Amino acid sequence: MDGTPDTLDEPASLAGVSPESSAAAPERHTAAVAAAWSDRISWRDTYEESAGLRELTEELTGRHDCAADLLTDVFLVAYQAAPRLREREEMAPSRLVNHQIVSSLVESPEFTGLRRETAGDRYAAAMAVLAQAPALRGMLEHSRGAQRRAEQAVQAQREAAGAVGDALRQAADGAGPVPAPAADAVQRAIEGAEAAGAAAQQAVQDAARALAAAAPGIRTAARNATVKAAGAARAEAALMRAWGVGAGELERMPFDGRARLAERLRTGRLARWAELIGRFRQMAGGERARKVENTTGELIGVTLGDDLSRLIPSELANLGLPETRAVFAARYAAGELMLYDSRGEQSTGRGAVIACVDTSHSMYAEGPGGVTREAWAKACALALLDQARRARRDFVGIVFSSPGQIRVFRFPADEPAGIGRVLDFAETFLGGGTSYQTPLTAAGELLEEEFDDTARARGDIVLITDDECGVTEEWMRGWNEAKRRLGFRVFGVAIGAPTAAGAVSVLEALCDNLRSIEDLTDVHAAADLFRVI
Repeated sequence: MDGTPDTLDEPASLAGVSPESSAAAPERHTAAVAAAWSDRISWRDTYEESAGLRELTEELTGRHDCAADLLTDVFLVAYQAAPRLREREEMAPSRLVNHQIVSSLVESPEFTGLRRETAGDRYAAAMAVLAQAPALRGMLEHSRGAQRRAEQAVQAQREAAGAVGDALRQAADGAGPVPAPAADAVQRAIEGAEAAGAAAQQAVQDAARALAAAAPGIRTAARNATVKAAGAARAEAALMRAWGVGAGELERMPFDGRARLAERLRTGRLARWAELIGRFRQMAGGERARKVENTTGELIGVTLGDDLSRLIPSELANLGLPETRAVFAARYAAGELMLYDSRGEQSTGRGAVIACVDTSHSMYAEGPGGVTREAWAKACALALLDQARRARRDFVGIVFSSPGQIRVFRFPADEPAGIGRVLDFAETFLGGGTSYQTPLTAAGELLEEEFDDTARARGDIVLITDDECGVTEEWMRGWNEAKRRLGFRVFGVAIGAPTAAGAVSVLEALCDNLRSIEDLTDVHAAADLFRVI
């Protein structure tokens, strides 16, 4: 075979000694899996798009003539909704090995779990083939002797049948009775064909016995291959879900683009934190669902007042501590407690959500469970991106470090948030020191621009940092004026830096709402952010 997938299961009939006997011979197939043309076209298209499949086919067909058909079959049993294997008696002798291998794969207890991830998904089915490649190599090598004997016997039978045909044509060339020498030649050819047929039949039986002897090893290898492929498929599906890549977006991706994305997600800077990112997104989704509980309108944020029924959790915590109860009482008397702000339907939009993420060198530090400060911050920021998109708000990610060092990633609400752009934001790390003024100035300018262009105010800025730094008085005056004019709020998150969140810290002066995070494995430490943003 030439290794290409363009031949669509041509029957392989064993040649007979006459047109009549040939017509009566049963059809023998080279494909173990019965498939519609549409399924085989899916295989052909996938083969053409996947360099990995082409390379594997070229490698295996160099040693095994049946390899291209085997890879087609393995793809189809993973891809089809209800795959049907042909009966063993329907197979060409040269493809009995393929039938044995594919049957072993399908009979594996883990096969059902694999197909849950691959059925109807060309890419996932192709990845399952590639994941099973080492086992397929081994199984082909294990049955190589039986395969060769069957192929040689069938070839000998074909050559003998061809000799009969030649003898018959030569005998028919002359007019009148067939000369005795020509008749003798025909008889010898027929006898040779019969002997070759008997030898081929014996060889096929020997090959069947050899395959039966090899069956336990093939079944074990098939089961191990299925376990590996199913694990790889589940891991990739979980990775895509953790990063917020939906099934619709995956279906629209070209094959190579999806393969590159999967590789990037597996090997990128934040690959080991996919589970944390997924948990953050799940937590944020749960908090969004709670936003409207026990309210008469939409929760739109935080305000000041003395309604004890709408206290945010941090204020309740102050009430529970003896050393802060006096402060709580004074703020209650002045009507300055922080409360959830609830309103009815709003006709005007809200401003952008802007996440300013510190990427100074100290963000490499690990907390409990080995989670880095950067990983926690990026996971929180990606959950805020989801939050903004659910609310149809623009999102901006600002990665910052030393003065003047920032990268700005904009995700307008009316445009798709491409996964490539999301990954660029998540993987950017600048190093260096920490400056609050640089990212907050950029955030304020973006909200100013949004207000001028669309008249949307009331944006939200979330500053995530693990360090404390100063700001100038002049800058602070300008900052407070911008807050007053544009009506935006600032939420501060101090990661592993309790002093930065202290009562007299710069961060405390900058933020309307500030919390300190110590346990980086606890995604719920930031839960209230997603109830008020």
